[in-house]
Parts: sequence; structure tokens; C-alpha cells
Amino acid sequence: MASPSNKGKDIAEGSSSQPQPQPPQPQQPQSPSNPPALSWYESQKQQDWNTFCHYIRNQQPPVHISQCGSNQILDFLQYLNQFGKTKVHVHGCVFFGQVEPAGHCKCPLKQAWGSLDALIGRLREAYEKNGGLPERNPFASGGIRVFLTEVRDSQAKARGVPYKKRKQKKTNPMKNSHCFWKFCKLLKQKKVKQFKKKNLSF
Repeated sequence: MASPSNKGKDIAEGSSSQPQPQPPQPQQPQSPSNPPALSWYESQKQQDWNTFCHYIRNQQPPVHISQCGSNQILDFLQYLNQFGKTKVHVHGCVFFGQVEPAGHCKCPLKQAWGSLDALIGRLREAYEKNGGLPERNPFASGGIRVFLTEVRDSQAKARGVPYKKRKQKKTNPMKNSHCFWKFCKLLKQKKVKQFKKKNLSF
């Protein structure tokens, strides 16, 4: 007698020891046994989404994702501070504004601005991936952007690490103008040569 672990395999593949005639049956598409593994980003995005949905469901009263707004998101971000690992010095601390403090203090640990900014980006994508409309995406609201900006600036001052915005490369209009006139000059010379060649052929 086949063991229970091999029973399903025998049913799916058929026993090779005693083949028996079977009536023809329509073939059904087989789902892959091992779905492709998610990337770290996709896996983290799904985990963040599940954590947020679990958080708002446990509110009193519970909040459905369709009723979620900036207030619930801001409360969630404040809730995450208890798991933070970034020391943020408060005003009055002797180490306020120092990049490498020389001692310890009792200032709280919080979530770093970069972590919160990346989290909101993943939740914004997850909201739309799970059927939310882009124009009603609460994670893309102005209130959330203002909050992240304030966290960025306050942490930069407290830790003595100024935020550096990426500078966009500016094009040199004089350089472009020079290239344009050089192109026009070459084009004019080419036309003159073609005109002379055409006249000499007659």
C-alpha cells in the first residue's frame, strides 16, 4: 500500500507499476508548485502593508482602509518611534547638534527620517496595488509630505547632520548656442558645396 505522502503524487502523476486505461479527460492548466520568490523590496512592501492594515484594524473603533486618512497615518508613524534606533537629541541636551557626541544621554530613540520616507513610499505603492485610486491615496497627501519635511529638518539639527539636497545638473545655454551656430555653419557650407557641384554639372 502506498504511503499517505506518496498518495497525492501517485494520483497526479499516475502509478507506473500497474498502468490502467483511463477515459480521456480535458487537461487543466497546472499552477506552478514553487511561485517565483519576491524581491526584498516587494516582500518588504507587502509586510509594511500588512502591518499598517493590522494597526488600523486594532484602533477603537476599527478603521477600514477606505476610510483611512492622514491622521491615521501620522498616528502610525508616531507609533513606530518606539521601535526606532536613531538617537535624536532634544533641545537642552548638551549633545544637541553634535555629529559624534562624547557621552551618553537620555534622549529618545526614534525612527530615522530616511526610514520613514522609504516606508511611506512603499505604502503609497501598496495602496494602489491593492485597488486604491491614485487620486485618493492618503499616503501621497500634502499633510504627510509636510510631516516628513519637518522630521527631516528637526533630526538634521538635532544630530548635526544637515540634509543635502541633490543638485540637478544645469545645462550651459552658451555651450548649446555655440553648438547650434556651429551646426548651422557646417550645414551652410554643405549646401554651398552642393550648389557649386550642381552648377558645374551643366
